Amino acid sequence: MECPHLSSSVCIAPDSAKFPNGSPSSWCCSVCRSNKSPWVCLTCSSVHCGSYRCDDFVVNDTKLGLVQKVREHLQNLENSAFTADRHRKRKLLENSSLNSKLLKVNGSTTAVCATGLRNLGNTCFMNAILQSLSNIEQFCCYFKELPAVELRNGKTAGRRTYHTRSQGDSNVSLVEEFRKTLCALWQGSQTAFSPESLFYVVWKIMPNFRGYQQQDAHEFMRYLLDHLHLELQGGFNGISRSSILQENSTLSASNKCCINGASTVVTAIFGGILQNEVNCLICGTESRKFDPFLDLSLDIPSQFRNKRSKNQENGPTCSLRDCLRSFTDLEELDETELYMCHKCKKKQKSTKKFWIQKLPKVLCLHLKRFHWTAYLRNKVDTYVEFPLRGLDMKCYLLEPENSGPENCLYDLAAVVVHHGSGVGSGHYTAYATHEGRWFHFNDSTVTLTDEDTVVKAKAYILFYVERQAKAGSDKL
Repeated sequence: MECPHLSSSVCIAPDSAKFPNGSPSSWCCSVCRSNKSPWVCLTCSSVHCGSYRCDDFVVNDTKLGLVQKVREHLQNLENSAFTADRHRKRKLLENSSLNSKLLKVNGSTTAVCATGLRNLGNTCFMNAILQSLSNIEQFCCYFKELPAVELRNGKTAGRRTYHTRSQGDSNVSLVEEFRKTLCALWQGSQTAFSPESLFYVVWKIMPNFRGYQQQDAHEFMRYLLDHLHLELQGGFNGISRSSILQENSTLSASNKCCINGASTVVTAIFGGILQNEVNCLICGTESRKFDPFLDLSLDIPSQFRNKRSKNQENGPTCSLRDCLRSFTDLEELDETELYMCHKCKKKQKSTKKFWIQKLPKVLCLHLKRFHWTAYLRNKVDTYVEFPLRGLDMKCYLLEPENSGPENCLYDLAAVVVHHGSGVGSGHYTAYATHEGRWFHFNDSTVTLTDEDTVVKAKAYILFYVERQAKAGSDKL
């Protein structure tokens, strides 16, 4: 919320300090009466919020950046106090073959040019998704090759803009800030990049993600892809982004999957099509519907939900194939999902089955680790075995005979992992492969890792890339 005293004071979250006059949970926004994420001005004591109901939001600093200066000063003090210890740890890391910034390849030493993303306050959910998408080569290259868009001119050029309702949306471009972020990664010029400009745009156009609470990485990914898709359809500042897509021969019309309008690079890369078959159990009437998708959300079968580690002995290990089979197998709908049969002219018991009518270039698989109980949202901590190479999707296709053998094989490009017990807490990191090497992305820290470490991860989101050339016969 843009406070009238912001230029001379600081707005802070009440739950970040102790206040004598009541608990923060009893405070509510003076505009929308919401008690979600309340903020208070230290000068005028006005209480506002950062929820989706209010279009403005809090920038937790003065116009002169005084809070940031205090943070930097405290950070310098901390650095001075622990300089010797950090130097010792840095030496150990530099001597490690996995965590070093130097790697020997064919006898020569090369630099590891990966760049981390600074955590802006529980933004690991965003960082893990951004690092994963940056390693989807075809998707990333499209944005990096887009022409830059000048959002500010004249006296305001080069200045940081805190977007508020009074400024309107003309200075906001998610595509442009996303492009800048991707360009900053893998350049090797810095160890970590701060995606604050992108985060402020996210706050403006995705109100659900305002504030500094932990968020669901999968939910953020879907919002991000959907908004990129919508903005790319319309172009920005007179530049038609869809025309660039049409000129790109690698994203031809045969690969397009339209979701909410014309095709963009989002649907061309991630877009697939499901066939949903529903059969009435009373009269046998069959209903078919085609649904476009950008990712598939897979249940972890109930018989595996008590298994927490790969090496646990009680029964077989859950595999990605078990999750895919559970998604596509024929199932009878329960009483709460009765099918409206047009022949019987009333709701009847029915069966449902999914087929994949068209596979995407990048297959994104989301494992549904969070589920609601009567009172709270629990996490399914089951280890799910997944292949690094040769995920074969042919048996899930509606017409497998029309697909070549290579078109159904996928190799893993990235995996997002949630560490912790709940969706509103814990921490997100990502593993991704770049030029044949696996990296672990943990906010600002990027380390080289190996395949054995990756396959032991408890995956939350998996990104598989369609295999283009003939390779080994490893299959799921």
